[in-house]
Amino acid sequence: MINDNLWTYRPDVYGSDQTMDIVGFEVEAVDGKIGSVDEASDAVGESYIVVDTGAWIFGKKVVLPALVVTQISMPDRRIYVARTKQEIKNAPEFDQKAYKDPGYRARLAGYYGKLPKTM
Repeated sequence: MINDNLWTYRPDVYGSDQTMDIVGFEVEAVDGKIGSVDEASDAVGESYIVVDTGAWIFGKKVVLPALVVTQISMPDRRIYVARTKQEIKNAPEFDQKAYKDPGYRARLAGYYGKLPKTM
């Protein structure tokens, strides 16, 4: 993955002319369900989803950069991401106070940017 593009949805997933309310959608990793969308941003160059993992990892939330989203199914209310459950579980801890700050996003980019490409 290219770090510069981590915060932008792929054009075939979420075109620039679209606006979607995806809060509440179920999120599927490549190896199964991980939770649901708690918050989403479609700001150009700063897009992400915050996933509430529920009981899967004890109520932990995680931030996923937009580029890891491979498909959004509106009829099924489901989002598919190109990361495994373990990769998501090992991501930097969600910080409610700092998750929108550039430093936190840089840590996330460092983590997701060095993972093997699975898209």
